[in-house]
Amino acid sequence: MKTDTFALRHIGPRENDLQHMLKTIGVESIDQLIYETLPDDIRLKAPLNLEPAMTEYEYLNHIQKLGNKNKVFKSYIGLGYHPAIVPAAIQRNVFENPGWYTAYTPYQAEIAQGRLEALLNYQTTVIELTGMEIANASLLDEGTAAAEAMALLFDVRTRDQKKNNANKFFVSEEILPQTLSVLQTRSTPIGVELVIGNHEEFTFGNDFFGTILQYPGKFGQVYDYAGFISQAKSNEIKVAVAADILSLVKLTSPGELGADVVVGTTQRFGIPMGYGGPHAAYFATKEEYKRSMPGRIIGVTVDTNGNRALRMALQTREQHIKREKATSNICTAQVLLAVMAGMYAVYHGPKGLEYIADKVHASAVTTAEALNKIGITQTNTSFFDTIVVKADAQKVKAIAEKNEFNFYYIDNETVSISFNETTSLADINTIVAIFAEAAGKETVKVTELATQISYQESLNRTSTFLTHEVFNKHHSETALMRYIKMLERKDLALNHSMISLGSCTMKLNAAAEMLPLSMANWNNIHPFAPVEQAEGYQIMLKKLEEQLNVVTGFAGTTLQPNSGAQGEYAGLMVIRAYHQSRGESHRNIALIPASAHGTNPATATMAGMHVVVTKTSENGNIDVEDLRAKAIQYKDNLACLMVTYPSTHGVYEASIIEVTKIIHENGGQVYMDGANMNAQVGLTNPATIGADVCHLNLHKTFAIPHGGGGPGVGPICVAKHLVEFLPTNPVIATGGDNAITAISAAPWGSALVCLISYGYITMLGAEGLTSSTHHAILNANYIKERLNGHYATLYSGEMGRAAHEMIIECRPFKEKGIEVTDIAKRLMDYGFHAPTVSFPVAGTLMIEPTESENLEELDRFCDAMISIRKEIENASTDDKNNVLKNSPHTLAMLTADTWDFPYTREDAAFPLEYIAENKFWPSVRRVDDAYGDRNLVCSCAPIEAYMES
Repeated sequence: MKTDTFALRHIGPRENDLQHMLKTIGVESIDQLIYETLPDDIRLKAPLNLEPAMTEYEYLNHIQKLGNKNKVFKSYIGLGYHPAIVPAAIQRNVFENPGWYTAYTPYQAEIAQGRLEALLNYQTTVIELTGMEIANASLLDEGTAAAEAMALLFDVRTRDQKKNNANKFFVSEEILPQTLSVLQTRSTPIGVELVIGNHEEFTFGNDFFGTILQYPGKFGQVYDYAGFISQAKSNEIKVAVAADILSLVKLTSPGELGADVVVGTTQRFGIPMGYGGPHAAYFATKEEYKRSMPGRIIGVTVDTNGNRALRMALQTREQHIKREKATSNICTAQVLLAVMAGMYAVYHGPKGLEYIADKVHASAVTTAEALNKIGITQTNTSFFDTIVVKADAQKVKAIAEKNEFNFYYIDNETVSISFNETTSLADINTIVAIFAEAAGKETVKVTELATQISYQESLNRTSTFLTHEVFNKHHSETALMRYIKMLERKDLALNHSMISLGSCTMKLNAAAEMLPLSMANWNNIHPFAPVEQAEGYQIMLKKLEEQLNVVTGFAGTTLQPNSGAQGEYAGLMVIRAYHQSRGESHRNIALIPASAHGTNPATATMAGMHVVVTKTSENGNIDVEDLRAKAIQYKDNLACLMVTYPSTHGVYEASIIEVTKIIHENGGQVYMDGANMNAQVGLTNPATIGADVCHLNLHKTFAIPHGGGGPGVGPICVAKHLVEFLPTNPVIATGGDNAITAISAAPWGSALVCLISYGYITMLGAEGLTSSTHHAILNANYIKERLNGHYATLYSGEMGRAAHEMIIECRPFKEKGIEVTDIAKRLMDYGFHAPTVSFPVAGTLMIEPTESENLEELDRFCDAMISIRKEIENASTDDKNNVLKNSPHTLAMLTADTWDFPYTREDAAFPLEYIAENKFWPSVRRVDDAYGDRNLVCSCAPIEAYMES
């Protein structure tokens, strides 16, 4: 056994398991299985051209040396990103804990109560600091959250505004530059006209529907927007405010000023800068807009016993997007980072946050006063954390970088300095000395922080926040550690058992891939730091792009999109730019198969395209003749086809090359959804099947953890003719020669977690990557054959094989009174998270085991499914009091004095022998979704509720 081979640790089945697995499947070898699964005409003819695989030890040494090429200067750049202190207790117990980072999106609420509570804390923090009525459980970054605010305000226009086509959106020139770029990208395709200007000079008109303000402004000026917002309201113009979350500890909340939507980032609540991400953006609004709100909302409901329970409210958008009414394609939150930010608020509490905010503000005031003493002018008349200094920018920059400090240089004569919670008196004295040296003056010594405030008294916050008990009791490390552990125990994650979700690829997130994320020379760099200071990052990101080019067969990659949905959008916007460059702006028809992900039509709508759905045949494949007919019908305006390969039904469709050829013959481009790329790597690729662009879910195929529903990264890879259109950034240029504007806020998106995928590819190498794909297909087909005779597989390939996932039929069980949801809930009693429920076919389960699961775990899962099948046989429509309908069973049920069920406690909780060794107890009984939607509560109960009880 080659103990230093990473593939040996990543891939689950052992060499001595293979013969048993192959015999069960009915093949002689893996090669025969692959031959019977994958159409021969799309097989790669040569191995992937990648560097030899590194061992874990070699890789960790390599990444340390690469990290040492990064220069970690003290960052005072600002622009929405700030150094933050990550409390060690949160870093150790959440960020570095597989119990938190390997969990899946909490669709199965009964086994996700811990994560849901952590997110409820996060929502409460956002609601109370912003002064709004409702918040979601995070978005991707501040720029995309602002774009979602614009889309929401456009969607909720008054009847008259819609009738009169009021389509202008005023953007304050104080907006962050990267946010403006994202707004420019998002506005044009949906018919919104941006008007950028000075809010103090803006003239309101009836052709405007909304506006967005920055609070404080991009270079720190604090404006009192109350009058502006009041005037906007009198003109029926709705207002969004992008606000610094820490400033809201001290400043009057936007909600109190009259805002309709408040967005921003919670990065400075204990999240490392990570060269741009991942960070949890926040989005808060009024309850009347909840049905138009993007992303996920965590709500309070009750379980079967009437006890408090949490779940995702309002049938969270990403799985229930209405094709004809889509305004957002958000499918990835930043749950892991939102949990950390919420824990930061829990750990510090309101008084701790005030202390931090006061210290940040005092650092800015103190520095401004010291500079003023030596005759250096500070121009902001009102500020929280950022001052603007008149100085020779080039001289300052040279001296600052010699001292390893970064500021933001607005122009040749103006420098902005943004302070943060890491700032010390020593830092302040260095900053003052830098400017004194640049001006040829004697410096002054600062010995204590100023105590006065430098913003309007009228904006001094008077309202209370975070009064709930949870924010006022876990302030020692022991208390926080135990609170985090209590929540963790309520959640089923990948460190407990297999999570076999079809289309989600919940594979191993190896420790060696994760360790570098905690290294300061990777996680503490500002995204707008000079690129020469980020040499290690630049090398790593470029290598990752090259690796992804090799894997996909394409010519160029952008890592900027920070979710799969963002990748979809980026891909279509690049296609749109390509058609425009050829004088074919009229091409706006997107053909989308009926079986596609819900985000696909939503993305096409957001990209300004008109969706035409093509039929799916009885065997689940694309109806080629219907596709051909529609491609010909719309050939003058055909923009693209959006296709998933292998199909969403878990089949390598043999007609794929014919399909892509039809699109090209009729003037369109082919966008391939990379959700199922785990079944392609090393065997085929998007270029070979004839695609022009694909997005990749790095949080699926390439091992970035799901983190309970995010982070995700969704880069796009493109053919040579599309490279010139890859997106740029307004602060640090990226992308092609004719780049589209920004897709997300940071130049390289969530750069920190790209280390994970770089490590995954680098340690597996060509042979390991291909072997991973082989074993993903092997494991799926092993499950398929073990369940054969108990459950029917809905679709299979021409030789009866599944790809890396399969759909099993559960609809006939309705005759026994059993729904697919009952099976999903019963699996919790067996210690498993359910496979994907009712997608893409209602009443079915889609199973994907991944290559990381070993034979023992596959067998445990199959034994559970077979046992449940026997339980279904014993059920009847007349008897609702059965083990399936009552699932999941909690510890409280099993230990109650009375047992009023017609089956034993042992049958309920320990139906198979293996369960007793490692029992997972759901913490609540089945949740009541309807009750939660009728009585929507998405924040912690006020302290009065506890006083009354």
